[in-house]
Amino acid sequence: MQLGWICLAIVSLGILVFGVVEVLVPIGGDAPLYRANGLASIGLGLFGGLIVLIPYRRLERWAWCALWFYPVFWAAHLLGNLPPGTDHIHQVVFIAFSLIGLVAPLGAFFPARQSPYAP
Repeated sequence: MQLGWICLAIVSLGILVFGVVEVLVPIGGDAPLYRANGLASIGLGLFGGLIVLIPYRRLERWAWCALWFYPVFWAAHLLGNLPPGTDHIHQVVFIAFSLIGLVAPLGAFFPARQSPYAP
């Protein structure tokens, strides 16, 4: 469980930091658009981080389901060749962290049902 929330917290922090950098130092010709994107990223990082740190750690299944947004988000960035950056290594790393964070604690979120006939 600890590995899961730490991996997802890293993804949340990465999105938050990217947003802060984009707000402070917009890269590109349309600074207001980049700043708006940065603010949205800050919100996504904060919101995701709060979900990770509170309901996810309480093993609330809705939080586990909601956090599937992270690998989908990063896969869309990778497949769509979207920013940030052009090397895409960070996107692969964040996809991996997201999937580890969601798959590693599967047994905690979905424990095996005990048979009433088990000894």
